[in-house]
Amino acid sequence: MSTDSLTEGGRLDKLRWYKLAACIVAMMAIANLQYSWTLFTVPLSDSLKASLAAVQVAFTCFGAAQTWLLPLNAYLTEKLGPRIVISAAGLLVALGWVGSGLATSLGVLYLCYGIGGIGAGAVYGACIGLAIKWFPDRRGVCVGLVVGAYGFGTALTVLPIANMIDNSGYQRAFKVWGIIQGAVVLAAAQFLSDPPKGWVPKGWDALKKVIQTRVQLSAHDSTPKEMLRSGSFYMMYVMMTVVAATGLMVTAQLNPLASDYHFDKVVLIGGVSVLNLTLLIDGVLNGATRPIVGWISDRIGRYDTMFLAFATEALAICGLTFVSGRPILFVAMSGLVFFTWGEIYSVFPAAVADVFGPKHSTANYGLLYTSKGVATILAGPLAAMLKDSTQSWAPVLWVAVGLNLLAAALAVAWLKPMVTRLVAQSQRDAGEAVADNPTEAGGDGIIPDVTEAVKSRPL
Repeated sequence: MSTDSLTEGGRLDKLRWYKLAACIVAMMAIANLQYSWTLFTVPLSDSLKASLAAVQVAFTCFGAAQTWLLPLNAYLTEKLGPRIVISAAGLLVALGWVGSGLATSLGVLYLCYGIGGIGAGAVYGACIGLAIKWFPDRRGVCVGLVVGAYGFGTALTVLPIANMIDNSGYQRAFKVWGIIQGAVVLAAAQFLSDPPKGWVPKGWDALKKVIQTRVQLSAHDSTPKEMLRSGSFYMMYVMMTVVAATGLMVTAQLNPLASDYHFDKVVLIGGVSVLNLTLLIDGVLNGATRPIVGWISDRIGRYDTMFLAFATEALAICGLTFVSGRPILFVAMSGLVFFTWGEIYSVFPAAVADVFGPKHSTANYGLLYTSKGVATILAGPLAAMLKDSTQSWAPVLWVAVGLNLLAAALAVAWLKPMVTRLVAQSQRDAGEAVADNPTEAGGDGIIPDVTEAVKSRPL
């Protein structure tokens, strides 16, 4: 390998950390579209004279646009590059919230929040794809840092937004913060780009052997079409749908839930209400869990990590059924829910890259991420309708407990064996391909792309 290649590889090893920081900033800027939504639900319901279930349809529109259009956004990112796509996304993010502040009807609100969802989805998919491509040696923790920023971003701004809603109205909060968030995304986009073809971090050969003993790494980069022929993908899809739905149930309904428990007006030390303290702590924990659990999954494996997280979330949601009259317990249990469900957004993209390869990871995870759109339907209006029909949040919470226990069982009893078989087959195919076409693939920095030498076989 040439000295120039080694020098370029070392320079990129340092540069990738700046790109990771830009991804984190962009993700923090879009966090409020999802996690501060609950602050606007009651004021919107009062202003538009609409039911809570009708207002929550806007959240469903956001989720559907963010997730179901992500494969298209991923395709555009691969064709046009992340800088162009994320720059355009910043404009859509601003338009979504500014338009929501100007909306005088439910139809306009749905349209505007859906536009914001398109922008948020483009930022989300592109930034995760970049983290996967730039950090094959730290996939779980670095993807966790990026998606953690999506959770943690709200913690920095929830109190200013809540205060602006109280003092100036929700319309002004939408407009001001919409412009701020869009501008930050636009600025961060200017620092983003894909790594050169064939680039790997310094010392990758040795690192790969260590990583392979902890997580299951496929030897083949599957295209989206190949991935869609794999049973492992559909099992991941079902599991991510049900777990995302349970977390989003709490996210979207936190304000109404606190109101029904009469915690929304309870003020704690420092003049902070129980609801605002809950949102602040939930944002911190939801962000912190993603790099922490991503780091854990890098060491004990993705699927055992999923089992532990999903089972713990079931216990936490169960605890929410016992918080009546106990505001501190409400804060603690909701925080634990956010800590245990947020990890899906670091573990699942890392698992997709492990199993189906990093080359098409942006598009592949984009397809998996559409499961969140399905989950949003369950978490928004359907959860509100179930509560309205039963006049209690208990059925909603117990459904969430059951779904988490189901996902925990599937992670170790079904998905883990499926992935083991798939990865073993890909490695056998790779061994045959290398034996037939020996290629030098060692060293650091820029290396030849040997993926095409691996035989493609649907599993």
